[in-house]
Amino acid sequence: MLCSSFNSHSGGGDDDPDGNNNANGTASSRNFKLNQSTFLASLMPKTEIGVDRFLHSYPHYDGRGALIAIFDSGVDPAAAGLQVTSDGKPKILDILDCTGSGDIDTSKVVKADADGCISGASGASLAINTSWKNPSGEWHVGYKLVYELFTEKLTSRLKKERKKKWDEKNQEEIAKTVKQLNDFDQQHRKVEDAKLKKAREDLQNRLDLLRKQSESYNDKGPAIDAVVWYDGEVWRVALDTQSLEDDSDRGKLANFVPLTNYRTERKYGVFSKLDACTFVVNVYSDGNVLSIVTDSSPHGTHVAGIATAFHPEEPLLNGVAPGAQLISCKIGDSRLGSMETGTGLTRALIAAVEHKCDLINMSYGEPTFLPEYGRFVDLVNEVVNKHRLIFVSSAGNSGPALSTVGAPGGTSSSIIGVGAYVSPAMAAGAHCVVEPPSEGLEYTWSSRGPTADGDLGVSVSAPGGAIAPVPTWTLQRRMLMNGTSMSSPSACGGIALLISAMKAEGISVSPYSVRKALENTTVPIGNSPEDKLSTGQGLMQVDKCYEYIQQSQNIPYVWYQININQSGKTNPSSRGIYLREANACRQSTEWTVQVDPKFHEDADKIEDLAVFEECIELRSSDSTVVKTPEYLLLTHNGRTFNILVDPTNLCDGLHYYEVYGIDCKAPWRGPLFRIPITITKPVSVIDRPPQVSFSKMLFQPGCIERKYIEVPHGASWVEATMNISSFDTPRRFFVDTVQICPLQRPLKWRSVINFSSPASKSFTFRVVGGQTLELVIAQFWSSGIGSHESTNVDLKVVFHGVKASQEEIILDGSEAPVRVDAEALLASEKLTPVANLNKIRVPYRPIDAKISALSNDRDKLPSGKQMLALTLTYKFKLDDGAEIKPQIPFLNGRIYDTKFESQFYMISDSNKRVYSSGDAYPNSTKLPKGEYNLQLYVRHEDLQILEKMKHLVLFIERNLEDKDIFRLSFFSQPDGPLTGNGSFKTSTLIPGIKEGFYLGPPPKDKLPKNSLQGSVLVGSISYGKLSVSGQGEHKNPEKHPASYKISYIVPPNKIDKDKEKTSLSSKKTVSERLEEKVRDAKIKVLGGIEQESDEDRLEWNKLSALLKSEYPKYTLLLAKILEGLVSRNNIKDNFNHNKEIVNAANEVIGSIDREELAKSFALKNDPDDEEAEKTKKNLESTRDHLAEALYQKGLALAEIESLKELENSLASAATEGAKPDEQSKDNGVHPDSFDENFKELKKWVDVKCTKYGILLVTHERRSQRLGTALKVLTDIIQDDTEPAKKKLYELKLSLLEEIGWTHLATYERQWMLVRFPPTLPLF
Repeated sequence: MLCSSFNSHSGGGDDDPDGNNNANGTASSRNFKLNQSTFLASLMPKTEIGVDRFLHSYPHYDGRGALIAIFDSGVDPAAAGLQVTSDGKPKILDILDCTGSGDIDTSKVVKADADGCISGASGASLAINTSWKNPSGEWHVGYKLVYELFTEKLTSRLKKERKKKWDEKNQEEIAKTVKQLNDFDQQHRKVEDAKLKKAREDLQNRLDLLRKQSESYNDKGPAIDAVVWYDGEVWRVALDTQSLEDDSDRGKLANFVPLTNYRTERKYGVFSKLDACTFVVNVYSDGNVLSIVTDSSPHGTHVAGIATAFHPEEPLLNGVAPGAQLISCKIGDSRLGSMETGTGLTRALIAAVEHKCDLINMSYGEPTFLPEYGRFVDLVNEVVNKHRLIFVSSAGNSGPALSTVGAPGGTSSSIIGVGAYVSPAMAAGAHCVVEPPSEGLEYTWSSRGPTADGDLGVSVSAPGGAIAPVPTWTLQRRMLMNGTSMSSPSACGGIALLISAMKAEGISVSPYSVRKALENTTVPIGNSPEDKLSTGQGLMQVDKCYEYIQQSQNIPYVWYQININQSGKTNPSSRGIYLREANACRQSTEWTVQVDPKFHEDADKIEDLAVFEECIELRSSDSTVVKTPEYLLLTHNGRTFNILVDPTNLCDGLHYYEVYGIDCKAPWRGPLFRIPITITKPVSVIDRPPQVSFSKMLFQPGCIERKYIEVPHGASWVEATMNISSFDTPRRFFVDTVQICPLQRPLKWRSVINFSSPASKSFTFRVVGGQTLELVIAQFWSSGIGSHESTNVDLKVVFHGVKASQEEIILDGSEAPVRVDAEALLASEKLTPVANLNKIRVPYRPIDAKISALSNDRDKLPSGKQMLALTLTYKFKLDDGAEIKPQIPFLNGRIYDTKFESQFYMISDSNKRVYSSGDAYPNSTKLPKGEYNLQLYVRHEDLQILEKMKHLVLFIERNLEDKDIFRLSFFSQPDGPLTGNGSFKTSTLIPGIKEGFYLGPPPKDKLPKNSLQGSVLVGSISYGKLSVSGQGEHKNPEKHPASYKISYIVPPNKIDKDKEKTSLSSKKTVSERLEEKVRDAKIKVLGGIEQESDEDRLEWNKLSALLKSEYPKYTLLLAKILEGLVSRNNIKDNFNHNKEIVNAANEVIGSIDREELAKSFALKNDPDDEEAEKTKKNLESTRDHLAEALYQKGLALAEIESLKELENSLASAATEGAKPDEQSKDNGVHPDSFDENFKELKKWVDVKCTKYGILLVTHERRSQRLGTALKVLTDIIQDDTEPAKKKLYELKLSLLEEIGWTHLATYERQWMLVRFPPTLPLF
């Protein structure tokens, strides 16, 4: 997830960082004024972190020699300021798509024909440039739908522009057709002749089709063909982009200037002038995989610009380190709207190590419930500790509540997590506020620490907003963005300056020493110790940091790992002390601290480890609360000491302390390690009914009030009312609540509330009884700026709760209800239970499981281990269109806090059309009726673990339609569900008195059709009634803040007794029945012959001839023979093959007494007469065989005519002098045969139906009524409930081309590749 917000102009943004315009960040700016230079400087803030002072002293240490890996959404090499460094070197050394979202399967190899053309993967014929060197003559081909490479915004712009041009062409055709229709009406005042009526109907159909097409237009984008070849030295790539161009001479493959891997030649391309989208290419797996790299968002380019942009024409707009170089590692997957994936993260780390990068910047992150845990964290630790990369990342934008830092930036010890700061200059310049704040401050939304295990979370702060370069496809040079996404590259750029200086001065670079220098030279933001939870150690200062590095360059590079356990407990261990709950604040606690010095892996055991010894003075920031020993002798093997924390005398609220170690011999080094101690002492709720009020809270812009409340046991939701008064201009407030529960993500609720005038607003949110609630009210940092009036806020918080004996309920599928006992522990509550089942989850096991080793190109870890991938295939069927979501409970919801590298799934139909893809956070997708494959792709290096996952259970979750949602009933009697008596609706709960009721199961006859045994209906249940109106919880329990999960396990289906009934005794003799069985068995064998090879066909011909001799007039046999002929593939002689079909169809038709059949259908049957019903079914079957024979005969006759016309046109010159009867030499087909056959078919079936409609299309086409033919075909396609049939769309395409509607033909051709891709895309 990106950690920023975008503004396309220079106005005030929603998310910005706190900062100062001077070194100490405290100077008053009431009279703050900008001039042109300070305005430009504010757009790319650097003064705040001491960059200007550092570069004034060291102008050549501007990042030169430093290499940064940008883990982001991709970087545009054509963006302003990202071409060269300040010393003329290439700015971007490599550009990689680590996600695979731009991968193209180019494993198909073709050779050029005599004309120098090849067949592209899209089906297009492509001319090869004769100057291209290709010693092998082998061309790898693939294709890509270009919108898959573009961002949503770019795609939206292109769709609008392409639709405009398409509409112009369509309108031209509409105008032509209207004129033809008017001309027809003028020529034929009265249309009585049947042919004329049909001719006019054809014109009207054409007009209607053109108009409807305009309404249903859905641009899936053009396809681009890709060609890859080896020129003897490198792999080369060329693209055919004609489909993007209006001019047919532009975009041709032969005119493309071939590219190779960006790293080799550092060249890029642009698809077309229309999109202005830059791309680069990389070839993997010996030419079998082509990666086209585009960005998935402007975010990555903006981040790169903040860190390193170089603008020689306007130095004030330079990034922080204009001399630094970078590699772009795209981790934001374009298929997921730029969400990061585990695959992308791992490949990015591999690339950073391979390129010997100095720094990594990652402005991405997600929530987590396990800090310092997971596969990615393990790999980062290896990269930092072994390869000495410095990893910088955003802390997140989920503030202002505490414990909102995201993973990995705010939760991993090896990563420098950066908070977002806004200075007065930034506010005045970049954000254009009327009156900037008097001091720099942390942005309101910047995430805060501590982590769940007590670590500080935020390391340092840096400017969190800038107007920086963006990709060329945005059609602007720069854009304002703000977020910790921006503070991270600001800090990273500052560190690049330090690395530049250290390398130039011969000082060894270590992430340990650099981080220590950063944290010990910051300028505090704010005046209280508690501000560290927001800002980290403070605002980084590059110049002071470098002085520290110079002074400490000869000191061993050590990171001090802290592990803390409460005395007497071995688990869980933590990195800090976090006393959050009320019981922990009512007594003193003792903690054991383990300090382990950690050296880099290449440290010398004798010269570094054995001699390491430090005398450390331990200090407490407040010894009245936190007591610690005075000294510690620390060696390489580490030491433990105890800390005593006594919060008993503290007032309610937030308190922050530190224990830190100082080098006795070099106190100037500052703290070597810090142990953060956070105490949130809550107020107790003693009023009954339980409520707490906070009155007359005064707010200025950026002001934050934190209230900590011990939620009473028995409370499950809060109803709060916020009154605001005493202000003039509109005000914007953040209201955040957080509770921390073990082994789950913080229970967080946030609302942004805007007030235009004094008013009162109410809101509700869920709480967990017995846990401390942090309730934060913050006036947005830029809200009310310019007004000198404080805002008065009164807040009333009322706790409610209904405690149920079973909060989460499982109905076992039986008829028995579930008893629930409810009670109100706090105050009287209205008991109004509501329960809905609105989803069904169907379990599936994989039908196939394959483990494969991934390529060495980009999936081999720095440790040398090879990554493996498990691909699981699941099949599921939808009887009706539905919105579904795949659920993999074992894997979902975790990107960082999981030991698995990645997961990815794709849902496709039988045509290989991909409808949806996703990862740890599955998407809901609307799918039409049909059968689908879901492929799940899981990566891990351990074969044994993947083997254990070969039978992983997957659920397909489907939303029930409103009419099918189960609104469950409640009863006061256990027999209520069956008798219908004793309905329970509502009651009043009195504290101390329990009340019981029964929840009935859903009615079995209303269960979703075809519900498989083991499926689970899921929904929600709520118990209490809200006093706040308008929530809608009385109908939908999910809208109640305190709702719980309810499940119903679908039982086995009832036995269909009708199926158990034995059929009536047959009147036939045993020998007759035996003969029938033998006959049917022979026919079954005939139908089972595949006919794939010539030998198979010969065997089939022999058997069919034998059976025909035995049963010459048996319709079922003749129909099976016809079916076998029709199903043949790879026909060499189409003409004779179709004649065979005609003959076979005639045999079927001849075996049926049509007159007798017609008479039988005219008779009415008694539905209670089983023999009559059986006879009726046999007649219907015979009728169907007749219709199928007529249908196939018609198709064959039309094909024979078509082939004959083609033959005649080719031989026209040779037969020019022949007599007419010679030219029409008998081909076995009478000219009127098709029409006669068609008329016969119309007698028996509706030829407009899906099954036989193609013959009607053919009939209309033969009559040159192409509009009617196209309308009939369009109706068939729309009414067809089966998966799309390629032959229907190919027929539609040919009709469009025959009519001459080229714009529609082009549109349909593009859709062909969507509906019928040749292969599934790569993961």
